Amino acid sequence: MSRGSDREQAAHRFADHGWPVFPASPGGKVPITEHGYLDATTGHKQIQSWWRSEPRANVAVATGKPGPDVLDVDRHQDGSGFPAFNQLKREGLVPEPMAVIRTPSGGMHAYYQGTGQRNGHIPDKHLDFRSAGGYVISPPSQVGGRPYAVVSKQPSAATFDWSKARELLGPQPQPQPQRRPARALQRAADRPRDVSHLAAWVAQQNEGNRNAGLFWAANRAVEAGDTATLDDLARAARDAGLDAREVDRTIRSAQASAGARPFGHSRAPEREAVTVRPAPQAQVKEHEMEAG
Repeated sequence: MSRGSDREQAAHRFADHGWPVFPASPGGKVPITEHGYLDATTGHKQIQSWWRSEPRANVAVATGKPGPDVLDVDRHQDGSGFPAFNQLKREGLVPEPMAVIRTPSGGMHAYYQGTGQRNGHIPDKHLDFRSAGGYVISPPSQVGGRPYAVVSKQPSAATFDWSKARELLGPQPQPQPQRRPARALQRAADRPRDVSHLAAWVAQQNEGNRNAGLFWAANRAVEAGDTATLDDLARAARDAGLDAREVDRTIRSAQASAGARPFGHSRAPEREAVTVRPAPQAQVKEHEMEAG
């Protein structure tokens, strides 16, 4: 079987390694299949079909077993995740990864053996964790004309313990035991989680992280059942500079992924053929300018 473009070849290699993949928008991070990471597969025929339809599509790897877990160390104008990463290293909480990838922002992805942990985010430390129910963009993909590049690869069976990292970097105060009436407890349990603050967070995201930030926040809003916040998120993302079509695509993808099944649900390695949706025209033009 002919392996096509360099991105198609990379997708085939990840699939050979047992990591499910799917295409993302050229020059961006938004899934261009109908159900986002839920469409990820190791099936070579489907991979060939996707990348022959859109050779410029970025390569997205679905995280969490059987895919990898990935620690994402961000680096933007408003801050860097490397101080927190170095703190974790000093405490012995950063085992040797199987790969280190330099991201377009100048940050880093550290790849570990996949687990069933939940995704995580520590905004003030500029760290993200991608496991079950998440995905990352992988080499040789590009965002904003800048590539994801392999810094190192080495054999490693290590896993990353996100709960210990969170405990060190952001310890939560222990709740004080209280006696509350049964009805009050039930009302508290039924009360939806407040996610109204996420719109302001999305509005503050820098270029290169806006799509991923919107997708993450929209997932949280869907999980909380707060459809009103989805409208606020869309408005904030447009104000931050995202194209309206891109915003709509990202939110619909989050609704499909967060609403379809809980984190940790198993993925089938082979799926029925899935159609690639056309990439946003603005992104295609940007990519053509980069290629030229």
